[in-house]
Amino acid sequence: MRYPVVVHKDPESDYGVTVPDLPGCFSAGETLDEALEQVVEAIECHLEGLLLDNEPIPAPQTIEYHQSNLDYAGGVWAFVTVDITKLSGKTRRVNITLPERVLSLMDKYAYEHGETRSGFIAEAAIEYIASRESNTS
Repeated sequence: MRYPVVVHKDPESDYGVTVPDLPGCFSAGETLDEALEQVVEAIECHLEGLLLDNEPIPAPQTIEYHQSNLDYAGGVWAFVTVDITKLSGKTRRVNITLPERVLSLMDKYAYEHGETRSGFIAEAAIEYIASRESNTS
């Protein structure tokens, strides 16, 4: 999943990174690269906590959605990618049936984006569920 993040830097501090779609999820680093690496770990921990608590994973919004929030004024926006297949450690093998054309499209997309079929299906399912839950709330 791709999450928008906002980076702030005060003259005498490290880079601070906030994840607007995950209230309470933030991180920091001495360099911009380090801050963006650290926030991926913070997001993974945050999402793992949501899963353990049987809470829904919020769907990421667009940067434009968050830009009007004054809490993020003056920040630099970026996207970070989180591999949700690493969450919850335990995996389970399942057997599913899909139309051959759909399977081919999924495999092509996953290959072009450096993903696995299983990772693609897991991410698509989580994003779909998150988007449906955010539409009903």
